[in-house]
Amino acid sequence: MSNYRPDKWMLVEITGTDPHYRIFGTWYEGNPYNPDAWRLNSGITGVEETENKFIFKGYSGSTYECDKDSYGVTTYGQGMLKSWSRQTEHFNPLEMPDNITEINWRI
Repeated sequence: MSNYRPDKWMLVEITGTDPHYRIFGTWYEGNPYNPDAWRLNSGITGVEETENKFIFKGYSGSTYECDKDSYGVTTYGQGMLKSWSRQTEHFNPLEMPDNITEINWRI
């Protein structure tokens, strides 16, 4: 079980035969906690809210600690999103929803 804290993050809706939501986390170059510059989690199973962040739990058991004021992606991450969106209609980056803690993560 791993814990990740991306510099920037975004919710992604996956549609198709197994619809669900995922966290797309990106890190700036030079960040010592940068695992690969980006990660796409296994799928969201739940979320906790604190004063400054959301803590997303994934199917694999990992957690993503995401600062509330860091929604979005790095420049490198923007390129990845564009590429994936062109390759499939089932990959949909989302604007920051107002009701993150109320979302049914399993569509």
